[in-house]
Amino acid sequence: MSRLLQDAQDLLACDRHAAFRALAHASRLLDMPEVAERPVVHGGLAQWQVNRLTRYVDSHLERQILQKHLAAEVRLSIGHLARAFKQSFGRTAHTYVMERRIDRAKTMMLETTMPLCEIAIACGLADQAHFSRVFRRITGDTPLAWRRRNQPAPRR
Repeated sequence: MSRLLQDAQDLLACDRHAAFRALAHASRLLDMPEVAERPVVHGGLAQWQVNRLTRYVDSHLERQILQKHLAAEVRLSIGHLARAFKQSFGRTAHTYVMERRIDRAKTMMLETTMPLCEIAIACGLADQAHFSRVFRRITGDTPLAWRRRNQPAPRR
């Protein structure tokens, strides 16, 4: 780090662009968390697997998502996926999928005027009753009460 800053200072008078590049590099290094601060996860998923599962879940929320589909997506057995998923995400795959569905439902409730029964189906939940049970379990509130409290005030 000190070498980069010294280089930047030396280059400032003769090559401002090179000095700027050295400062930008030093800035990026400062923004990176220290290796000791990063939690080491043993037995979890590789980063490419985490990314692929996240994308898969988000793009298939309206459908049934089975563990065998998730396991196939990252080329693992169902048992290995279940253990590694919980290690990497801090929750089971089922809990993660339900939380993502509720997150999408919240977005839809804020951005549209769709009825709750349609939002439930669009988010991959069986019906409005199922949606209400899952929503309340995750957020502690009913979908309707949450929607009323979080919708912007009507324009006058």
